[in-house]
Amino acid sequence: MAVKPPSGVVFGLLGTGGFAREVMPFARAFLSNLARGEKWPSVEVYFVDKTPKTSSINGVATIGEDEFLTMECGRKFFNIAVADSKAREGHAGRCVKAGAEPLGLRAAESIVYDHNEIAEGAILCANTIVTSNAKIGKYFHANIYSYVAHDCVIGDYVTFAPRVHCNGNVRIGDHAYIGTSAIIKQGREGKPLTIGEGAVVGMGAVVTKDVPPFTTVIGNPARPFEKS
Repeated sequence: MAVKPPSGVVFGLLGTGGFAREVMPFARAFLSNLARGEKWPSVEVYFVDKTPKTSSINGVATIGEDEFLTMECGRKFFNIAVADSKAREGHAGRCVKAGAEPLGLRAAESIVYDHNEIAEGAILCANTIVTSNAKIGKYFHANIYSYVAHDCVIGDYVTFAPRVHCNGNVRIGDHAYIGTSAIIKQGREGKPLTIGEGAVVGMGAVVTKDVPPFTTVIGNPARPFEKS
């Protein structure tokens, strides 16, 4: 039976891979600041995994997902540091159904300017930037040094790998994956550049034209990937 944490407030970061280990340090700092502002005595922080292989990672306790979801506490927050967007969606559904609250995480070195809409569960890593008048969907991952420029609309469960350059007036569909150092050309007002649902933009690709849904593009300029 799970022990009720002394403070009554817990946070679980789902995932124990490399990205989760990168997120946890700034998640802990973010939660510490939040606890002071909300006057919580403390927050119990966990890595959460389906089947934990170890009791702790980098000094943070690791517990099973079922244990986290059934833990008795005053408030329960979560976020999901899992690369697979469909798995992320499944985790989110189970956590919300169990009464846990999604908590967006922002590294202290991230920058968010004015008049943006960022939905629940976003993770903004160090040196990421969201400029102005962007709309970002649920459980967005922005890895280190990525940016979202003005008037972009980003769907749910979208992943930006490190150093993604997403220029203004771009539309990205749900579950799209944008690879490391990809560059997305700026669209125009009334005619945004569009990357469809479930599309994959390869590492270092330069996207100058629309990408259809569920299509993988590579290269400069980006073109559909053809298996040999």
